Amino acid sequence: MNAYAPVLVLGALAAAFAIFSVVMATLIGPKRYNRAKLEAYECGIEPTPTPAGGGRFPIKYYLTAMLFIIFDIEIVFLYPWAVTFDALGIFGLVEMLLFVLTVFVAYAYVWRRGGLEWD
Repeated sequence: MNAYAPVLVLGALAAAFAIFSVVMATLIGPKRYNRAKLEAYECGIEPTPTPAGGGRFPIKYYLTAMLFIIFDIEIVFLYPWAVTFDALGIFGLVEMLLFVLTVFVAYAYVWRRGGLEWD
C-alpha cells in the first residue's frame, strides 16, 4: 500500500484542485447571461430543429466513423509491434506488412467508391 500512497495523494490533490476551480468560477465569475450564450452551439451553424424521431444521418457519417475506428485499431496494433520489432524478426515484419496491406486495400476500396467525399 505504501507504493500507491503517492499516486493516491496526487489523485486527491488533482480532484481537489478541479473541484475548487469549478466552485470558485461559479461563485466569482461574471454572470451575464443572454440568449446567444444559452443556445446550443453547433460549429458556428445556426441550430435547426430536429424531428421527433431524432432525424436521419447520412450513411457517409457512419463510413467515416468506421474508417476512424479501423485506423485507430491499426495504430493500437502498430505500437506493440514497434516495441517488440527486434524480437519478432522477419516473421513479425511479414505479418505486419500483410496487416497494413489489408488495411490499405480497405482504404483504397472506400476511396474508390467515394466514401471519403463529403458532398
